[in-house]
Amino acid sequence: MADDNKEELLQKMRHSLAHVMAQAVAELFPGAKFGIGPAIENGFYYDFDLPHHFTPEDLPLIEKKMKHILGQAQKFERVELSRADALKHFGEKGEKYKVELINDLPEGSVISVYRNGPFEDLCKGPHVEHTGKLKAFKLVSIAGAYWRGSEKNPMLQRIYAVAFETPDELNAYLKQQEEAAKRDHRKLGKQLDLYSINEMIGPGLVLWHPNGARIRHEIETFWKDEHFKGGYDLVNTPHIGRAGLWETSGHLGFYKDSMYAPMDIDGIEYYAKPMNCPFHIQIYQSSSRSYRDLPLRWAELGTVYRFEKAGVLHGLLRVRGFTQDDAHIICTPEQIESETIEVLRFSMNMLKAFGLTDIKAYLATRPAGAVGEPARWEEAQKSLMSAVKKEGVEVELDEGGGAFYGPKIDLKVKDAIGREWQMTTIQFDFNEPERFGMEYTGADGQKHRPYMVHRALLGSLERFFGVLIEHYAGNFPMWLAPVQVKVLNITGEAEGYAKEVEAKLKAAGLRVASDLRNETINAKVRDSAMHKFPYLVVVGMKEKEAGNITLRLRGNRSVYGVSLDEFITKAVTESSTRALASPY
Repeated sequence: MADDNKEELLQKMRHSLAHVMAQAVAELFPGAKFGIGPAIENGFYYDFDLPHHFTPEDLPLIEKKMKHILGQAQKFERVELSRADALKHFGEKGEKYKVELINDLPEGSVISVYRNGPFEDLCKGPHVEHTGKLKAFKLVSIAGAYWRGSEKNPMLQRIYAVAFETPDELNAYLKQQEEAAKRDHRKLGKQLDLYSINEMIGPGLVLWHPNGARIRHEIETFWKDEHFKGGYDLVNTPHIGRAGLWETSGHLGFYKDSMYAPMDIDGIEYYAKPMNCPFHIQIYQSSSRSYRDLPLRWAELGTVYRFEKAGVLHGLLRVRGFTQDDAHIICTPEQIESETIEVLRFSMNMLKAFGLTDIKAYLATRPAGAVGEPARWEEAQKSLMSAVKKEGVEVELDEGGGAFYGPKIDLKVKDAIGREWQMTTIQFDFNEPERFGMEYTGADGQKHRPYMVHRALLGSLERFFGVLIEHYAGNFPMWLAPVQVKVLNITGEAEGYAKEVEAKLKAAGLRVASDLRNETINAKVRDSAMHKFPYLVVVGMKEKEAGNITLRLRGNRSVYGVSLDEFITKAVTESSTRALASPY
């Protein structure tokens, strides 16, 4: 089955199951009033208004009733009503939410009702033929949801469910979700003491603990080294800027709801920056530019602040203050294709260095109402597609899906358990060069408008770190691990030798800690396993007499009689080459 047809069928199945769930609730809990029940990614939900407060124990009862309805193979039948008849019909049933939805429909709209068995719902469809076509679903959670998303409206009870075409697909998804729960970066972040978010400081604002900050340092160091090798220059810019800057850039016109309230400084309004690009443009504007100066590749680990609603904040993945690994390429039209190819290659190589190798590109093209000359859009889109083809990346075209100011490529990666994450964005911008009047002097002596490309490679350090935690389930490659080797002594007699081993490992430049407590070796190993160290070095009198060590590896595998010098050589190489796997 073609992907489009499969997705269309899944949408129909999921929406049909939402009706079945509403029917089951209506039969189990008389008097329930109904909000909406759409299909969503991987499943569906329905919102209810009823006196009974749903509990997890209700879900199996609702599922059982739903399966009974499926077994009846009830047909889905469509009936069209006039506005007056629809308002009268749902008004008499006391369905105030449906009445509100009908009143909001434009005059002349076709108003349809779908019926299956004794149940009916205001719905534009489509649905499957009958309930017997529906099989693979599971109710998963209960939540509160304001009617139509407004805090001014009543709070309804929402039941979420997942649904797939076959039981095998459903079971695979549930297994993935079970594994995802084990890898949850919020749980592992606490277990490994990586970061925290403190309510006294504010939601969505991250505190990096020493372990997390060490990993961040390794990421940043690698990022900077690779950018210098790739011909980039690094810049640094302030955290705030005058209102006039954001008016010129257009952020106050298009983005103000996501910006923090202004602060008054010397009678002038300043805003915390939501993006770095206007600052980089000001660096460009600080002197006259010639075609000989171009291309310019400027990168910054710039901390920005964006107001996100409390309900969407999620650990490291959705925050209010974050460090964006930003870069801007400013070049001539003649340079744009080669620069685009290079930035894509650079991005791909960086992602692969972190073990993210399953990468797909999404190319979004010119939408209606776009700014900028059509010829520039065509040239930009051509360069993006050329770059994708040259790198041999799988690409999906999103016709008309670009931002109004330029086309873009998004790179999405699949993690270790098959989930897709948005990473790199390569975004052309025909808007800001015009708004700021960016120019360079061409070979003809005339003034020309440069091309500008925004590039966020990792997205943000916070979100990227969250993805890495879940991708590796906290078992970071040695080069990223905050502590690379933990030294454990078996007995008190071996404490001196353990200290000698620790000193030699540290002298070789490795990140080392030790556990010399008067505890059993099994207790020490169990405690250390919780912290997911790449290597445990275990020494007792036997190792001391032989002058070697025992290695305990992840997965409870041990290697005995290892030469300390050999281990140091291999460990230093593994760390310095940023290897993703152990040589043992």
